[in-house]
Order: sequence, then structure tokens, then C-alpha cells
Amino acid sequence: MQPRNMSMSGVVDLAAVKAAQEAKAKAEQARAEAARQGGGGGAVSPASLVIDVDEAGFERDVLQRSTEVPVVIDFWAEWCEPCKQLSPVLERLAVEYGGRFVLAKIDVDANQMLMQQFGIQGIPAVFAVVAGQALPLFQGAAAEAQIRGTLDQLVQVAEERFGLTGLVVDQDAEPGAEPEEHEIPAGPYDALLEAAVQALDAGDFGGAVQAYQNVLSDDPGNTEAKLGLAQAELLRRVQGADAGKVREEAAENPKDVRAQIAAADLDLVGGHVEDAFGRLIDTVQRTAGDDRDAVRVRLLELFEVVGADDPRVIAARRALARALF
Repeated sequence: MQPRNMSMSGVVDLAAVKAAQEAKAKAEQARAEAARQGGGGGAVSPASLVIDVDEAGFERDVLQRSTEVPVVIDFWAEWCEPCKQLSPVLERLAVEYGGRFVLAKIDVDANQMLMQQFGIQGIPAVFAVVAGQALPLFQGAAAEAQIRGTLDQLVQVAEERFGLTGLVVDQDAEPGAEPEEHEIPAGPYDALLEAAVQALDAGDFGGAVQAYQNVLSDDPGNTEAKLGLAQAELLRRVQGADAGKVREEAAENPKDVRAQIAAADLDLVGGHVEDAFGRLIDTVQRTAGDDRDAVRVRLLELFEVVGADDPRVIAARRALARALF
């Protein structure tokens, strides 16, 4: 297969202004937090710049990560001879570029749905995802000079348009070492989590939200607090809502994003998980720009409420990827 250049000129039009501003703000917050913790808290090892990704981890490892750093996707297969020429070059450049992008390797034989979602007709094929937006880079075993030129454009657009300056790399890390994990001193989380549960039981959803946020401000990775916060925010949103009116407005206005989001919240609270997911995925397919981004963000929030390992979430993530790409 001959290399086929993919123009980067349309990249800036692939995301709404709001999405760009949010991605830029998030990147700035991450840099500020790293500086507050001593400047190296976010450092990663060179080995972590090249990752294997499958369908189950695509949302986390590609879409979510792309709000922090551009993710270049290498679609490959063991039987593909051109892939064996291209992949080592991409892996070497990922390390050489020092965190300006992350390389995600996807085996198409094991992840055929992702291959279909990206509309890939042949491999190797290389895409990028920036701030949740996918774009083709090139196809075939391209020359290194061409690859470098494309990557240079990618990192420039990511920085200028989205404020994504990349990851901090710990060059002293041993080859193959995992990213350094900085210990966070244990705090009185049990008391705070108990306070949040009591607030939920009392119907004080705002108080529960604040209690969970207090835990996450010190321990951002606290799984219980993340789940509790998602649930508390959902309950706060539907508190006092007229269910009949919300559903009537959604039925009468299928293109009204706010109406569909409000109805999806009620669906989930009522235990109609698949209905909630299906409603929002259908809305994603009917919308674009800021509206589509708002629906996508709410859907990801509802995924948090149900849990990443739930089969309904896994199925909905795949459907969302099809709707987006």
C-alpha cells in the first residue's frame, strides 16, 4: 500500500470553541497543580509514552487522555509487514518527542470494532485524537521525514489551539519502569465519606457533593468518592424535577439537548439505564458542536454513576464511539 498523505489543515475546525477552551483550561490546571506539588508530580517514564489499547480501554486511554496530551493511534497487525517497518519508527519518535504526544497501539485483529469505527480500509493506518476529536494523519509505511512533519504540525496545533503542551517525562527513569506514583498521606477520609453518606440519606445532595469534593481535593484517585460524587450530582440535578413535564418536553422536542439530558437523568435515577444511555447516544448522532459536546460529557458522567465495568456501560461506550467517529 502506498503512503497517502492526510492534510492537517482542517484540524482546528474539528472541535467547537467551547471544547477547545475547556481542554486548554484543564491543561493549565494540571500544570498549576504539578507546580504546586513541586513540579514533578506529573512526571512519567519514557516507557509509558507507548501503550497498547483495546476496545475496553479506548475511552480512558485515548479519549480521556487526549484532553491532556495528543494521542497518536497506530493501527497494526502481526501479519502486516509494512506495520513492522512503521511501528518501531513511531515508538522511537514517541520517546524522542519527550511527551509531546502519546502513542497508542491498536491490534486490529483483536479490536475489529475500533477498526470499523475509524473506517480503516487497510493498515498500517495512523490517526490522532486531540481533545476528544479524531483526525487521520497518514496511511501506509510513510517515510520518517513525512512522519516528523505531520507530528510537528500535530503538536503545534495541540498547543496553540488547545493549550496541550504534553507530559513531563522523567528521563532518569529506568527503561520499562512504571510512572512514579507519589504517595498521598492518608487523611480522615472515612469521616468525610460517612458525612457524605449521611447527607445523601438526609436528602442534602449539595452537602454530599461538597463532602465528596473535599475527599477528592486531597485524594483525586479515591474511587469511592468519585462514584459517590457522580451519584450525588445526579440526585441533585433531578431533585424537585417534575418528571411528567420533563418527559413530555423530551418527547415533544427530540432535538432539544437540554430536554434530552434532563430526561436521561430521570431515566437513570428510575433504573432505566439502557434507556438513558440510548437517549443520549441518539442525541449525539443528531447534534454537532457545543450541543454534541454537552451530551457527550453528560453521558460520560452517567457512566461514572453506573460503573466502568458494568456491561451496559461497556456497550454504550462502543455505541458512543460509533456515533462520534
